[in-house]
Amino acid sequence: MPVGIFRVCLVVITAIVNHPLLFPKENGTVPENSKEIIQKMKEREESLRLEQLRLEQEIAEQETTQKALEKAAEVVEESKEEKGHWDMWTALSMVIFLLIELWRQDFQEGNWQDTGGEEDDMAVLGKAFKGVVFPDKAVLATFYEKRILGTTGDMARMREMVEGFADDLLEALRSVCNRDADMEVEDCMGVGSMYENWRVRKPFVCDLIVPFAPPEPYCFRSQTWCSGDSFPPDKQGYGTIEVCRADENVTGCICDKTKLGEDMLCLLHSQTNTTKPTNEMEDLLCFKNSQYLDADQVMKWFQIAVTKAWNRISHKYEFDLSFSLLDSPGALKIKFRSGKSVSFNLTPVVQYENSDVYFISHFPRSSLGGDVPSSTHWFVTFAVYERRFIQLVSKMLPANACHVSCLQILSFLHGKQCSLTGPSGLTNYHLKTVLLHLLQARASQDWAPENLEARLQDMLKYLEKCLHEKKLYHFFIGNMKVPAELGFPIIFQRAEPLNLFRPFVLRREVYRKTVDTFHEMLRNMSALINEYMVHVPLAHTNGIRKESL
Repeated sequence: MPVGIFRVCLVVITAIVNHPLLFPKENGTVPENSKEIIQKMKEREESLRLEQLRLEQEIAEQETTQKALEKAAEVVEESKEEKGHWDMWTALSMVIFLLIELWRQDFQEGNWQDTGGEEDDMAVLGKAFKGVVFPDKAVLATFYEKRILGTTGDMARMREMVEGFADDLLEALRSVCNRDADMEVEDCMGVGSMYENWRVRKPFVCDLIVPFAPPEPYCFRSQTWCSGDSFPPDKQGYGTIEVCRADENVTGCICDKTKLGEDMLCLLHSQTNTTKPTNEMEDLLCFKNSQYLDADQVMKWFQIAVTKAWNRISHKYEFDLSFSLLDSPGALKIKFRSGKSVSFNLTPVVQYENSDVYFISHFPRSSLGGDVPSSTHWFVTFAVYERRFIQLVSKMLPANACHVSCLQILSFLHGKQCSLTGPSGLTNYHLKTVLLHLLQARASQDWAPENLEARLQDMLKYLEKCLHEKKLYHFFIGNMKVPAELGFPIIFQRAEPLNLFRPFVLRREVYRKTVDTFHEMLRNMSALINEYMVHVPLAHTNGIRKESL
């Protein structure tokens, strides 16, 4: 473009210089053929004017082309920026879409409806109770009296027989064990539904736990998931047990944590006094090459010891004793010559410090729970405190309170439904946990016998709410309202609440099966109860009414 401007200026200057007006008439002589010259000059002027127009047109075209190129560059730059913004928004939109899709699938699995946040916690959450035929208090009372109450006497007789035999068996076990090398076995304790008087489903099975301790000079040092060290989520509710010498410093010595030189010795510990993984530790039922107590080794030792003890006293009894279940090492069965049998569980446990919390070597696994991480992780059970809490609360409730009746009826209905449609993720322990929460939440007079129907509905509502939220918290862990009379360890009260329904979040097929079974149980409730009400007067059966909980 500068070259074009220079050319225009040169033409203009040439035209001005050659213009005739620049030469005054007095300074020169006009030729004779002035007309021809003037005509040529006009022609020359016209050609120059045309050339000027052409050059101006070229300049204008070049300017237009330059502007077009600059505009195209700007468009390209803007498109790059817009593309970057578009990529960011596209990624963000995809993430939001995936989150919404996951929430929608999770929401649809339970067939729940959102009823708003203003409703009470015990309000209806979904379709589960709509159209449910719920028996009235007269039918429930008659059903309880005819179907469930009669089993109380059978449970008492069975407990007495099993406890007497277990005491004799453990005494024989102590006599066959080496007191200097084998574990020291203490007296057994009864826990669970049979000893809390709410077991309804047959066959009746007594659960007995047997505390044991290592021989001198060894001791157990336990550590739970809430003791301060980090435990993965799948190990919540578990702990480890270390076998060590009683005279060993709890905090340990630096010589056990650092490598001393070959020419250096610890003044506190000699090489022979240091506890190291050896065959001796394996003899103490520890996991290979470690000091941690192995649950599998303990159960193997216990089974061998029980077998030896039974061989010593079998001549005194007119029945046979055998291990009944392969997947439950502590399950024993007494078989009489008449063909009848009695089953009970005898499970070794380790006491946690000076409390009645125990590490149990084998815990029955339901379809809801996952596999135990390893045999060195022991499940922590609060069964003794649960039994004490129910006994403590029962003393403050009205006479013939309905709390145990509610749990028995709900346990019966759920067990009956599972026998029809198969097992679900719900267990009797979950049902008992619901009752424990309601016993603490409701006033004592609310559990009067005439409130059986209302309290049973409360348990079903609470259970539905927990299934909807996939949250059922352990009653003792993280509960600062546990009565002080129980003497419950404060470390577990200060721990984070333990969600018993956490596996539902990870195992959706089990969750769907559990919710379906719960809905089926509600729909079949009256039919399940009326199946055992053949001899009930018509006046009672006509009392069944439809009610939306």
